Amino acid sequence: MTAVAGGAAPAIGFFERYLTVWVAFCIVVGVLLGRTLPGLFHAIAHLEIAQVNIPVGLLIWVMIIPMLIKIDFAALSQVKSQWRGIGVTLVINWLVKPFSMALLGWLFIRHLFAAWLPAAQLDSYIAGLILLAAAPCTAMVFVWSQLCKGDPYFTLSQVALNDSIMIIAFAPLVALLLGLSSITVPWNTLITSVGLYIVIPVILAQWLRKSLLNMGAANLERAASRLGPYSISALLLTLVLLFAFQGDAIVEQPLIIALLAVPILIQVFLNSGLAYLLNRRLGVPHCVAGPSSLIGASNFFELAVATAISLFGFQSGAALATVVGVLIEVPVMLLVVAIVNRSQCWYERMA
Repeated sequence: MTAVAGGAAPAIGFFERYLTVWVAFCIVVGVLLGRTLPGLFHAIAHLEIAQVNIPVGLLIWVMIIPMLIKIDFAALSQVKSQWRGIGVTLVINWLVKPFSMALLGWLFIRHLFAAWLPAAQLDSYIAGLILLAAAPCTAMVFVWSQLCKGDPYFTLSQVALNDSIMIIAFAPLVALLLGLSSITVPWNTLITSVGLYIVIPVILAQWLRKSLLNMGAANLERAASRLGPYSISALLLTLVLLFAFQGDAIVEQPLIIALLAVPILIQVFLNSGLAYLLNRRLGVPHCVAGPSSLIGASNFFELAVATAISLFGFQSGAALATVVGVLIEVPVMLLVVAIVNRSQCWYERMA
């Protein structure tokens, strides 16, 4: 998805371009398998240690580690050169996005759409939306940045900074927002999830990165490129498992997916638009404003899916809400990219 050291990234790949199609396919396959072989998937669901499902945990590592290999934390030294764009990124990602999603979840799920949603799952749906918004994008933002001709060094530095913050802030932020939404926080499971899905993968990925770099930068680029399809494949297999358990709910109430998509869509356009306008107001170059806006609109959905499964289970509304985020990610982000590109002339006519 990206040049390893911050150079130009290749265009969006085959799997990534049609991610929504693959997710829709996984929905169909998962639902059919879940209704045909319920015993098998119930057995898989019970393969747990400390409330963490072993098959899903392994799949999440296959998803996340290839993405984290691409992150160069040495890029943090570049943060000071584009401090205004970085400032906007941090404000949107950590002060606006999670809290606005909690508000949107409360408004739409607990009130406006409550009559059409299962009452027992309302809190779980809100929790899933919060998990989705609390995890800033790590990998796909390189693709979005490339498509809007973003500064690759700025993109790399903001991703490295966000990942550094996420190691420390993800668990407390999620716990705070779940608490504000009156949702019980299973602290032990939350901390375990952060360790399994953020801390350990970051350590392993950086060790692999260093080992590959010792054999040459070209070797790291080749390895990262080859591992990319495994990451997407692991995501799709995880979705098959998810929908095998969510199948009955989806068949009986397909409207749920459409309703959960509404607050996600609103927060994408709200956060990207706000970041874009703030960057323009501060006189930030368009090549920086683009990736700064797009990282606030996109999500680290792999982490959100994994954490939702660990905290609330395969069959939870939280898991389903995070999967809806995956379903709409690519087409919506491509629309945001198109808006950023087509508005460049307007953006550069700064008052």
